[in-house]
Amino acid sequence: MNDTNNPGDKPANKTLTLKRPIEQGTVRQSFSHGRSKTVVVEHVKRRHEGGKPAAPVPAPAAPAPVASAPAPVAPAPTPRPQKSSAPRPQTGVVLRTLTDDERDARARALNDARAREEEDRRRQEADAKARTERESRERAEREAAEARKRDEETRLAREADAKRRAEEEARRRLPSAAAAPQPAPQQPEKEPAVSFAPTRGSRPQQIVFHTPKPPQAPTPTPQPAAQQPAAAASAGAAPAPRSDGPAPLTPRMRPMTAPKLAVPAPKPTRGAEKQRGRLTVTSATASADGEERTRSVAAFRRRTQRMKGVVEQKERLSREVILPETITIQELANRMSERGVDVIKLLMRQGQMHKITDVIDADTAELIATEMGHTVKRVAESDVEEGLFDTPDAEETLQPRPPVVTIMGHVDHGKTSLLDAIRRANVVSGEAGGITQHIGAYQVTSPLGGLVTFIDTPGHAAFTAMRARGAKVTDIVVLVVAADDGVMPQTIEAISHAKAAGVPIIVAINKIDKPDAKPERVRTELLQYEVQVESLGGDTLEVEVSAKQKLNLDKLLEAITLQAEVLDLKADPERAAEGTVIEARLDRGRGPVATVLVQRGTLSVGNIIVAGSQWGRVRALIDDQGQNCVHAGPSFPAEVLGFNGAPEAGDRVAVVESEARAREITEYRDRQKREQAAVRGSGARSSLVDMMSQLKATAGRKEVPLVIKGDVQGSVEAIVAALEKLGTDEVAARVLHAGVGGITESDITLAEASNAVVIGFNVRAHKEAREASERLGIEIRYYNIIYNLVDDIKAAMSGLLAPTLRETMLGNAEILEVFTITKVGKVAGCRVTDGTMERGQHVRLIRDNVVVHEGKLSTLKRFKDEVAVVQPGQECGMAFENYQDMRVGDVIECYRVEEIKRTL
Repeated sequence: MNDTNNPGDKPANKTLTLKRPIEQGTVRQSFSHGRSKTVVVEHVKRRHEGGKPAAPVPAPAAPAPVASAPAPVAPAPTPRPQKSSAPRPQTGVVLRTLTDDERDARARALNDARAREEEDRRRQEADAKARTERESRERAEREAAEARKRDEETRLAREADAKRRAEEEARRRLPSAAAAPQPAPQQPEKEPAVSFAPTRGSRPQQIVFHTPKPPQAPTPTPQPAAQQPAAAASAGAAPAPRSDGPAPLTPRMRPMTAPKLAVPAPKPTRGAEKQRGRLTVTSATASADGEERTRSVAAFRRRTQRMKGVVEQKERLSREVILPETITIQELANRMSERGVDVIKLLMRQGQMHKITDVIDADTAELIATEMGHTVKRVAESDVEEGLFDTPDAEETLQPRPPVVTIMGHVDHGKTSLLDAIRRANVVSGEAGGITQHIGAYQVTSPLGGLVTFIDTPGHAAFTAMRARGAKVTDIVVLVVAADDGVMPQTIEAISHAKAAGVPIIVAINKIDKPDAKPERVRTELLQYEVQVESLGGDTLEVEVSAKQKLNLDKLLEAITLQAEVLDLKADPERAAEGTVIEARLDRGRGPVATVLVQRGTLSVGNIIVAGSQWGRVRALIDDQGQNCVHAGPSFPAEVLGFNGAPEAGDRVAVVESEARAREITEYRDRQKREQAAVRGSGARSSLVDMMSQLKATAGRKEVPLVIKGDVQGSVEAIVAALEKLGTDEVAARVLHAGVGGITESDITLAEASNAVVIGFNVRAHKEAREASERLGIEIRYYNIIYNLVDDIKAAMSGLLAPTLRETMLGNAEILEVFTITKVGKVAGCRVTDGTMERGQHVRLIRDNVVVHEGKLSTLKRFKDEVAVVQPGQECGMAFENYQDMRVGDVIECYRVEEIKRTL
């Protein structure tokens, strides 16, 4: 390839000079692939010294492009400039010398070409070597296949020869059979053909299948090995592979061999086969000389019993049948190993018509099983809870535990302040309105060194259920009574709860630092409710304390410790934990959170627990100080994280051994809830008479639909209970939904469908719920004090009550004359006899002591002037609204109607 190329490199950092004249020319380049290219070449003239032109400097040839051929292209030699003595005109192209960078690039290109050539050569050698090895391996495999084929053909020839000799020997030994006439040709039968499929071992696997046999098969004769494939093909076998091109065996190409030939045995005729009868042990073992077969003794006995009508009774097996509360007849028969028909017959004899798929109760099933000679074991669905609670502990495993103390009393008597003074905390500041609306559990250390667990309960009247729960789980009740207020309604309720739970009471007379405090008054009032303190000769401990001044707090703790020693409280910390849910809520960040008081055993992280219809695995335990803990022993309150839903306050908590058991228990409790709800719903509509009476009772009743969401389960329960107490025969609050957690979009949808008001107690609505409420116009009311919530709902319900109408008598007038006025109608001329008459008020027209008309006074005139009031003894003119039948002598009674707003 010849080419000329000017790389066109720009001069770098050259001084400013005059531009030299440039001449351009074209050079055509030719490449090895048949392509050509025209290149423009510039020629710069050089200025001659002394008027003589400078000798042309030949430019070096451009480096050849690297081709893909194996041999590299050698660079063209650079011609040396030749000097001429005489000046000659410039012709051709002036070539320049190569720079150092260009020479380096050219050398690198040559080296790369040599390296690629070497790599291609090594790759070709490796391919040739691999190809040689593969060909040798295939050649060895073909030779092995041909050797196996020759061995197989030799073996088949030997077998055919042996069979032929055996057949000849058989014909020679049985000449009579050969001379006998041949039977009529029958249908072609199938004879076994043998094929050999390649296996992983050295020997092929034998596969037998049947091919049609011709009616008259000639005696086979030995064939040479070369003709075996053709014979095998005529017999129905697959053709053998060709010898000129052996190929490896595949699953679809199985070499077939010639069929094995056996000596034909004489077969009985078709009539003989029909007369043979059923193949039994007797016929198989009978002698060949045709002796007569007889019945066995057992068969003869059975025949005799059938003829006499005697049915042999089978011996029945008595089984223990497990019966649930309801069972189908088919399942009962299966458990007794009896026929379902027999069970139905027994029921029909008892006068009951059933199908096999009908469900019967446990009592009927027990009667049937007992009648059929089986024993019965009754079980119920509630058996899944057996052993879950109240398992007795061994005496040697019991250890002392801290007492559980519940603070109870009237609202604003200082219960939480007293507990804060004992704990050195400030819980009151966190409660809305300064009143406790949640039940809390705390653990403190007494001055004597022991631990004491306190449960703080609300004192508001709406939190009766919370106080009842606190009294159930406690060991000691501390009754807080304000010295300046005395015994109040919630104090009496707390005494009742403590007596119902059977726990001792310690009276704490609080606020003794006030100037109007009267502790003796408190002691005297408690006597009315059978609470006699020690100072009055009773057995109830009492302590005068001041939560504000922190007076006698150590005495109160000593009294609690003394009472706990008398009770001798013990528990087994090594057993599975049991406890009670004090409070439960739905935390947006942590999920369902339950405050659990462990009563027996030890609760650990990772345990599987069940509480009501909820279960879960304990993910974390948090104490009253907000610290994570791994274990919670007896009388230890802790927040438990890990439930799949918020349990109800008051539910008992137990640790189970597996998730399957937990699911079984919770599913059973869910079914119980649904069934109870269905029973309540069906009970309300049990009959048409009940339905009509219910409609008649609620016909004029107005309802306030509500959707309530609270922070904890106890608060929601208290709110619903308080609203239910507000209801009357005329108006009531209907709670559509009450739950724990923030207000969601589904709550707004429910409220929109029922035209209800959404109430949030210590919770807020989610962003989507707020947008939906604004879009649909649903009102959301937020509260953090239960007083305000109950008062607002009460006011709303009072607004639905019909007002009370009260009449106030104004005066009486007598009609003296009736005038007819054009365009006005009849006007009564009257004299006021008693009281006053006012325009626009209600009037009654009385005739002969009978009320004829009730309406309003539309016109009241004195002479020609309209007046508002007519005094007694004066005459006036009156006209009624929409009434004209007035007569002389009628009495007009005027009265005022006042509407009085009713309240609940």
